[in-house]
Amino acid sequence: MSKRILVYGVTGAGKSTLAARLGERLGLPYHSIDDVMWEPGWVEVPDDVQRDRIREICAGDAWVIDAAYMKWADVVLERVELIVGLDLPRWVSYGRLVRRSLTRLVRRTEICNGNRESFRNLFLDRNSLLVFHFRSWGRKRARMRQWHDDPDFPETVLLRSPAEVRRWLATF
Repeated sequence: MSKRILVYGVTGAGKSTLAARLGERLGLPYHSIDDVMWEPGWVEVPDDVQRDRIREICAGDAWVIDAAYMKWADVVLERVELIVGLDLPRWVSYGRLVRRSLTRLVRRTEICNGNRESFRNLFLDRNSLLVFHFRSWGRKRARMRQWHDDPDFPETVLLRSPAEVRRWLATF
């Protein structure tokens, strides 16, 4: 059984949900990368501090994380045993992202270190998650498919629909 797992995919694909469920089912510690990257008030943690935090998590014998940003992905990829790629159609992940974000906005749900979604962050900011999804979808999809096809890479499972994700998770 793999004890160091990366769940990878575009924003809104369900990485955090799947990673938390995997951690729970397998008895592995789950680490939310948003909590590593953001301080209260949406203050981004400096890159070197992020890298140190990721290095500390990955030094452990067992973990599940829900992202790998390229500025420190090398740290994760050196230690990961299994990559689970959420290679969902754009309409699925974008629909989930919109629904999740609007629900959080209306309910004022706290996320990553007490931060909350705001109208400005979602719709007016040029770096909004809704915009970021479109900018990153193709790149992340290509990356996980490349990892899957590379025999020198750790085992990479690609899940292409919510039904595939449910069936795969049921095997644990």
